[in-house]
Amino acid sequence: MQKYIYVLSNTCQAVKNFQIRLFGIARKSMHFYLPIIPYLCYINKSTLKNMKQNSENPFFGTYRTPFETPPFDQIETEHYEPAFDEGIRQLDEEVWAIADNAELPTFENTIVALERSGKLLDKVSSAFFNVLNAEADDEMMDISQRVSPKLSESSNNIYLNEKLFARVKSVYDRKEELHLPTEDARLLEETFEAFSVRGAALGPENKEKYRRLSSELSLLSLTFDQNALKDKNRYELLLTKENELEGLPESIREAAALRAKEKGKTGWLFNLSAPSYVPFMRYSALRGLREKMYREYMSVGNKGDEYDNKEIIRKIVNIRQEIANLMGHANYADYKLKHTMAKTPARVYKLLNELLEAYKPVAQSEYEAVQGFASVTEKENITVMPWDWSYYSEKLKDTRFNVNDEMTRPYFELNHVKKGVFGLATQLYGITFKENKEIPVYHPEVEAYEVYDADGKFLSILYTDFHPRDGKQSGAWMNSIKEQYRDQDGEDSRPQIIIVMNFTRPTETKPSLLTFDEVNTLLHEFGHALHGMFAKGSYASLSGTNVYRDFVELPSQLMENWLTEKEFLDQIAIHYQTGEKIPQELVQKLIDASNFNVGYACCRQLSFGFLDMAWHTRTEPFGGDVIAFEKEAWKQTVIVPEVTGTLMSSSFGHIFSGGYSAGYYGYKWAEVLDADAFSVFKETGIFNRETARSFRENILSKGGTEDPDILYRRFRGKDAEIGALLKRNGIEPADSSASGSDQMQV
Repeated sequence: MQKYIYVLSNTCQAVKNFQIRLFGIARKSMHFYLPIIPYLCYINKSTLKNMKQNSENPFFGTYRTPFETPPFDQIETEHYEPAFDEGIRQLDEEVWAIADNAELPTFENTIVALERSGKLLDKVSSAFFNVLNAEADDEMMDISQRVSPKLSESSNNIYLNEKLFARVKSVYDRKEELHLPTEDARLLEETFEAFSVRGAALGPENKEKYRRLSSELSLLSLTFDQNALKDKNRYELLLTKENELEGLPESIREAAALRAKEKGKTGWLFNLSAPSYVPFMRYSALRGLREKMYREYMSVGNKGDEYDNKEIIRKIVNIRQEIANLMGHANYADYKLKHTMAKTPARVYKLLNELLEAYKPVAQSEYEAVQGFASVTEKENITVMPWDWSYYSEKLKDTRFNVNDEMTRPYFELNHVKKGVFGLATQLYGITFKENKEIPVYHPEVEAYEVYDADGKFLSILYTDFHPRDGKQSGAWMNSIKEQYRDQDGEDSRPQIIIVMNFTRPTETKPSLLTFDEVNTLLHEFGHALHGMFAKGSYASLSGTNVYRDFVELPSQLMENWLTEKEFLDQIAIHYQTGEKIPQELVQKLIDASNFNVGYACCRQLSFGFLDMAWHTRTEPFGGDVIAFEKEAWKQTVIVPEVTGTLMSSSFGHIFSGGYSAGYYGYKWAEVLDADAFSVFKETGIFNRETARSFRENILSKGGTEDPDILYRRFRGKDAEIGALLKRNGIEPADSSASGSDQMQV
């Protein structure tokens, strides 16, 4: 019974995030074994049609593709729903066979049997949700709306199955006498807890209530996500006059012109996708247009029309609270944080508040500097508003460090950067990448690679999907099309991993040239990919990135550290026209500028964490003003003046349509971990094979097979402390001891 995972992000930096566990349903079925020949005359046309459809449906047979990858070239939209239905039916049979087993419950015939059930549902779910997030159309969205309740009921029928839970509990109650190996013990623990947190121990009336609430929540989350996508996609800013482009670099103009041309329009087209919105806000000299774009971006899902998400937010937070109360918890955060490194809301708030204390004074000084610079630049006293921040910050950065995206962009051509990132993995871990054009893909822009270990053994399939499309969610994410596991014969079944971005497209005159931040995003998602590709466990549900939410970002954020190292930048940054390496003085400027506005960036991320926790530590039903609640929730983090009427919650997919509810703090939690972990590489050498081997063996390959605190201590030799992060960000001198690190230990 594998986890189905997909990840979405509404920010440029990753986020993974979000991950959803969907299990198949379990309905009791009856089978009649009748002689077939006497009844052949009664097979009607409908039956024959269904038989034909099944035989033509790629999901119903063995994939005859390289490495049994999904045959995306053969899968039609019409294939998904019948495959979902059949997958649910098969899982139903398997689950009831386990529940009705007359033999004494054992680890193998109950826990492992559940783990290995639902193979067809795994196949169709992994293909469907990956395509839905990266290449959605109205028909796919309609299917998702119909399938979502079925999958929700599937989960409920499994976890609320009293006979099945009795068998699971029976094994769990005997765990001490079973003397299970560590990974098996972990699977038993996680399986029992999965039943417990989903209402298995509830009475009949409360079970039905949970069934109703969870089903409704599933559909609301899906609707939230689709509303945000549709609302974002419908906004376009078409500029038709040259003077409206003031301040925009030529590369941004070319991309906008190409975007307009693709839409059959004349001029320069901008939208709310990251490759369009971010540079427009950074470079456009027209303050009125920046304000217009900002207000549109911050009103996604907040226009009072059919795509408005405010009422959906109210329903989601109230249902989550009801579920938490049903499970005996005061609030949803208490309920969700039990199985995390943080464990409690108190520890989350402790981290958020201590980081705020350390970084807010820095952020306020940064704002004052940008404010002063803007007033001097404009020769008048102006208040720097949110739509001004990127514009004047970029100009101040250029003034202080003489470095900006347009200076560095020619050195970050996508294909070369990709080779450099692959090369980093080769340097650290010895793995190699080989493109295979015979592997089917769901879109012509997607590339597929075979990945081989240092000893030449096949390791994984890696898909890459880099550019924005109308049907693609914003942001960046990594996902598993297939998890690693060992089959019942002990054979190692290797994973299939995908990383998805929204990078600037090539134009008619230039290849895809990335910003420094976009290169950072690629490294981030590639870190998730390594976590998935190096998986070395027995069970899919504990494999790869199936770890605690506040631990999953460690491998991804660790990879970002190499981007400010001279040795790596020298390898990766090559001018796309001249072939020259990036000048060392420009490398130094990038490094010097790496902590520019670090206080503001931290406070902004903390604001999301405080907002998330505010929504999920409520103890009373919410029926108030969503906008007012948001402003109150993050007021202590505000650096740039707030704008009336704007709203982030209505497009905050991480927490309302994904797995980061009461978990967004995990990015900062993992940032403490990654800074601490990278300090080991700094001590031993950033390409040190032995340090990389230790990180791989103790972190990357282990997945969720052991408690992450144990895994991290095994790699580091001690718990992580905040000191390394403060030093990296220049909050503390690099040669100081981490005063107060004990208080900020994670």
